[in-house]
Amino acid sequence: MLERSFLFVPGDRPEKFDKAMQSGAHRIVLDLEDSVAASAKDTARTAVLDWIRHGGVALVRINGLGTPWHEDDLSLAAKSTAVGIMLPKANRSALASVRARMPTQQSLFALIETVVGLFELRVALASVPNINRLAFGNVDFGADSGIRGTGSELDSVRIQLALESRHAGLPPPIDGVCVGLDEPQMLARDIERARSQGFGGKLCIHPMQVAAVNEGFRPSDQEIEWAKRVVAIFEESTRGVMAVNGQMVDKAILDRARALLSASCDRATIEE
Repeated sequence: MLERSFLFVPGDRPEKFDKAMQSGAHRIVLDLEDSVAASAKDTARTAVLDWIRHGGVALVRINGLGTPWHEDDLSLAAKSTAVGIMLPKANRSALASVRARMPTQQSLFALIETVVGLFELRVALASVPNINRLAFGNVDFGADSGIRGTGSELDSVRIQLALESRHAGLPPPIDGVCVGLDEPQMLARDIERARSQGFGGKLCIHPMQVAAVNEGFRPSDQEIEWAKRVVAIFEESTRGVMAVNGQMVDKAILDRARALLSASCDRATIEE
C-alpha cells in the first residue's frame, strides 16, 4: 500500500491527534521539531508517548542529531512498535546513528532538507539499512541552499530524489509542503508537478490539504482505463511493439501501465 498523504500535527497539541486520524490522511506525523517551541519539547514528547501507549499509530518527527532533545525523542522508538521515525536534516551520519539505535522493525523516513543531505544521499542509502522512504523538506532546503522559492525553483532536487529512490529500490518519495493554506490552485500545481516528477505523496500542514493530495496522487479513471487497454492488448499479441490509441507502445510503456494498475489497487486498499 503506497501512502500518499502525511499530515503534520504539533506534538504539544494532543487534542488534535484524534482529529488528525479522522482527516483521511494515510499517515499522521506527530511533530516534536519545528512546530514545537523549545520550552514545550518535554510536554510534547510526553503527550505523544501517552497517545501512542493508548493505541495511537503515527510517525514522529524527532529533533535532529546534535540538538538537546534528540536523545529523548529517539527513545520513543524503543517504547512502542507503533512509532515510526521521521528524521529531519537527514544526512549519512545522522541516518547511520539513528538506524543503529532503532529496533529493526521500526520505520525510518529520511527528510532531505539540506545540501549535505542531498549530496550524501546515495552513499547513505547504500550504507544504512532499512531506510523506508525519502521525503523532501522543501522549505528548509531552500533556506539552506540559498535558492529562493519552494516550488519549481527546486525541481532539479525533486528529480534527484526520485532517481535516488528508484536506484535504491525505495517507494516513490514524498514531496514537501505547500505553504499556501487557502490556495487550492497552488496545491493542485504542486501535486501535478510532483507526480510528474516521480513522487508518490505529499506532506500536509493542514487537514484541508489531505483530500486534494489523496486524489491528486492516485491514477485517474482515464489512466486506469488506458492501462487496462494496454495490458489487455499486449496479452493478446505476440508482438513487442504496437499502437494503442494512435501511440506507440512497447515494453517500457507496458511496465508503466502495470505500475498504474498496481497503484490503483493501492488506492482501493487505502480507501476501504
